[in-house]
Amino acid sequence: MTAWNTSRDTATRTIRTTLQRNGTTWAAVAEHIDRPLLWTIAALLGSHPVPAETAKAVGELLELDEDTVLALQEQPYRIDGESLKEDPTIYRFYELLAVYGPALKEAIHEEFGDGIMSAINCKVDVERREDPEGDRVRVVIDGKFLKYQW
Repeated sequence: MTAWNTSRDTATRTIRTTLQRNGTTWAAVAEHIDRPLLWTIAALLGSHPVPAETAKAVGELLELDEDTVLALQEQPYRIDGESLKEDPTIYRFYELLAVYGPALKEAIHEEFGDGIMSAINCKVDVERREDPEGDRVRVVIDGKFLKYQW
């Protein structure tokens, strides 16, 4: 069996299971590898390739096998053709959610528990932020957390 026989999806499932089994948080992993929280979650869920040294550090922290560490380094497919839209601005929001949606979900659940961010009871703002390398678009979604009721 070669190292590349471990698929990226299998690596993601292994990491999620290991985090749950060990009680390790995404925040602890992010701190361990000195990366931002959402980048860490997105990368370990398969949305970013993880640099070799970073993948090795994750592997050591979570006691992952070599095949899984190598799978973390694979270049991902970030979008399935179904979510493509003709308008470039709208497409970028679909792209953003395709890459960061699972990471946002994990971060919300880790911080708040089992529930969702309301799309009905939310405030959305957009603003320009000047930057020497080119102006930036700042989008803020301020949504109410709704705990699932049983």
